Amino acid sequence: MSSIIEIIVLTEGHTEKYFIDKLLAPYLVEKDIFLRPILLSKPGEKGGDVCFVRAQRDIRNHLRQRKDTYITLMIDYYGIKKDWPGFEESKKQAIHSEKAAIMNSETANKVQELFPEENRGSRFIPYVSMHEIEALYFSDPVSLAEKMNVKQTEIESILYECGEPEAINDNFNTAPSKRLEKLSTRFKKTTTGIEIAKTVGIMKMREHCPLFDEWVGKIESLKRRCGEELR
Repeated sequence: MSSIIEIIVLTEGHTEKYFIDKLLAPYLVEKDIFLRPILLSKPGEKGGDVCFVRAQRDIRNHLRQRKDTYITLMIDYYGIKKDWPGFEESKKQAIHSEKAAIMNSETANKVQELFPEENRGSRFIPYVSMHEIEALYFSDPVSLAEKMNVKQTEIESILYECGEPEAINDNFNTAPSKRLEKLSTRFKKTTTGIEIAKTVGIMKMREHCPLFDEWVGKIESLKRRCGEELR
């Protein structure tokens, strides 16, 4: 049996897809873990509109296509629809890590309930990022400030207010991407944002973003257990 791990990453938009292509996939390929990002689909378009009714179709289809691959998600908590498993309960929580735990756990449970045969061996690994992928960029205030051409103290004041990158919240005016757009008109999600991400790097993000680090760690752990689960 091959020791190579193949993982399909269902992403909500182009920003997440570029992030996988440009940063996370090259980081993990050295460990023989191959990521293939695919935009969540809906009739006539791709990306955005993250509702579970739509996502579950893609999850089911990819679980059924091949038995030797894993499926994971990279979607933002900010803007996610109310039909998502765990959404209502997560909104009752004040701490971002508790929100994430509920969302990921309930999503995993729902997929197992819907597709028990296809998801044998727990081939599905959920990841709902808190609260947007752009939160990861705050892992390195020096690099972020330099790329944005703003004062480092402006970045640090946001971190002081929120406590850590993944705690930057999901309010319409204060979500990570909204804060970056207010800091500089030069910020664009799929261009400036990805260049910032490259400068910050995966290691800094893992160091300062425990939820992101946990997800990447779960992906890495598949190398150790793939032999038993894919027999």
